[in-house]
Amino acid sequence: MSAAAVHRTGTAAVAATALAVGAEFLHLAPAAVRLPPLRRTLARRTAGHGAAPGHVALTFDDGPDPASTPYVLDALDELGARATFFLLGAMLERAPGLGRELVLRGHEAAVHGWHHRQQWYPAPARDLRELRRASEAVTELCGARPRWYRPPYGVLTAGPALAARRLGLRSVLWTAWGRDWTAEATGESVYATARPGLTGGATLLLHDSDCTSAPGSWRATLAALPLIAAHCRTHRLTLGPLRDHRVVLFPGGGSLGIGVPGRR
Repeated sequence: MSAAAVHRTGTAAVAATALAVGAEFLHLAPAAVRLPPLRRTLARRTAGHGAAPGHVALTFDDGPDPASTPYVLDALDELGARATFFLLGAMLERAPGLGRELVLRGHEAAVHGWHHRQQWYPAPARDLRELRRASEAVTELCGARPRWYRPPYGVLTAGPALAARRLGLRSVLWTAWGRDWTAEATGESVYATARPGLTGGATLLLHDSDCTSAPGSWRATLAALPLIAAHCRTHRLTLGPLRDHRVVLFPGGGSLGIGVPGRR
């Protein structure tokens, strides 16, 4: 092979590599708001900051789970609180009646994807297919069309962000959490972790299933709910679903498709 041919082959290989790296960069770029300076500015809307005075959005991920979600629903009934549940399509398919029940009991059903996995590599067709499947499952099985999408682990890459927008879903993450997915979590620890973020306009992340968490960790969430509700009452805050939160959006009705740090 001549020197010129070798040079052309090498140049083509470099160009192909550059294109692949560029595509990956564009896919992952939205997750750059994990950096604190960007999170405090650009990510405010997608993080779920609400404009409703004195309102805290209560949200749960990873259900519906027959082993745990009914206990959470009963606890919320006792506390007189309603919430938004971000459902996994695979879990909903196994417990469709539970998805319908949570809506009938006054809660809001939203989309958490079909499977609980990170979308690190660009696959726009797959992202749209799976998100559409999950959204249609929520609509059909819960009897209510979802408005919200939250990506697994809180990492919103370009593919799912664009797919959500195409499906009319608003991407929203959270501003506070209780770290209730760990084996060491207790009701007191979940409350103590969440408490600094429980202010008007906050969106709280909890879990009604341990399907991706430490076994039995949902019991810590359950134990924390009365403590969280008592805190909100003391500070004249109202717990409720995202539909009542008046989430701040960009002009045109869409939320910014970027992510903030997160475990679930």
